[in-house]
Amino acid sequence: MAQDNAVEDVAKDKSAKSGRLMMLVVVLLALLIGGGGVAAFFMLSGSDSTDPAASGAAAPVVKAKALYTKVRTLEGRPMFVVTLASDDGKRHFLQAYVEAKSREQEVVDVLNLHMPLIVARLNALLSTQKFEQLQTMDGKIRLRTEALELLQGILQEKAGRPGVEALLFTNFVMQ
Repeated sequence: MAQDNAVEDVAKDKSAKSGRLMMLVVVLLALLIGGGGVAAFFMLSGSDSTDPAASGAAAPVVKAKALYTKVRTLEGRPMFVVTLASDDGKRHFLQAYVEAKSREQEVVDVLNLHMPLIVARLNALLSTQKFEQLQTMDGKIRLRTEALELLQGILQEKAGRPGVEALLFTNFVMQ
């Protein structure tokens, strides 16, 4: 009987040791997998402490804050009002508020300096539009593209670069 108890004690000791050993293996495996995952995350995502020039990676491009300039007459009228050509023989009007989006204060200064020229050319462009064409989304997009190209052309002529990345119609009413 004492021998049976000794055998049972040895078996209990072995199962306790194997249980502890198994628990230790599981914990080590979890640490290894977790540590590998964290290491892979930092290696693949890159870190801010490394010099981008030394590692050969390009620095992230941070866009400057957008600056919006209202295109307005010297009297401060913030809108364009023009008569539109029409196939139906009726008189139609367009009222449009226009803003230029840029990212440099120098471009804003050039826009403000040459505002009379910009207003005159945009007025001429808007006056040549047909009512029926501007009723479609494609017509409005085409007009916005033409107006942006016109504005960029003026800036290219006056400042040596296009400078404006978008032209926005903040209000566009036709009747």
